[in-house]
Amino acid sequence: MKLEHKIAVITGAARGIGFEIAQCFAKEGAHVVIVDTKGAMEAATNLQKAGFAAEARALDISDYKQVADSIDAIVSELGSLDILVNNAGIIARGTILDLDKEQWLKIMDVNVNGNFYLCKAAIPHMIRQKGGSIVNITSIAGKMGDITAAPVYGASKGAINTLTKSLARQLAEFGIRVNAVAPHAIDTDMSAEWSPEKRKAVIESIPLKRMGQPKDVAQAALFLVSDNASFITGETINVNGGYLMD
Repeated sequence: MKLEHKIAVITGAARGIGFEIAQCFAKEGAHVVIVDTKGAMEAATNLQKAGFAAEARALDISDYKQVADSIDAIVSELGSLDILVNNAGIIARGTILDLDKEQWLKIMDVNVNGNFYLCKAAIPHMIRQKGGSIVNITSIAGKMGDITAAPVYGASKGAINTLTKSLARQLAEFGIRVNAVAPHAIDTDMSAEWSPEKRKAVIESIPLKRMGQPKDVAQAALFLVSDNASFITGETINVNGGYLMD
């Protein structure tokens, strides 16, 4: 198994893409820690019932002290932290005219600050272990800008794309790889908000002519954290059916 004996922390993992990543990693032998504001225990229990090593942490990633204390506790209890997947994120709809200051600050606090807090807490442990892998789940909006989402969403994801590169450069000497996955048109709660007309138009715009599934993102994340990607760092991989090729 690709991740046998690895300890993997995945945020926003109670459902959707995050849960699919946790399940995928667990099937490959990882001991997964499901982090979410709610539903983490139920998700971990479901994996345990399937015979996998999993546990839960209820955590607000926008709270720096909560994050630092939780990561330290995980390492103390489990002995290491080999993989961090920053998947948790929130979105707002509308244009700049609809967006208010409170929404801007809230989304930046979760999508950008939360990722920074987790990396800040996890990296010292990875340095001591002389290795580790971080994967940030971003978005096509971070590369192209927002269309239907409020402009803060793409701005937050663009910041994470750049953070990924910066950390990859700074941490390579410690054997820590940092990459990202940028999905588009994945069947999740976010895309469930679309009208049937929009869904049809989106599918028509994708060369592969289908929506992506959470497992498509999970498989990309699995590749990036595995030894198969041992010479890859600082990359943001598109998972979008060919919609954006850059």
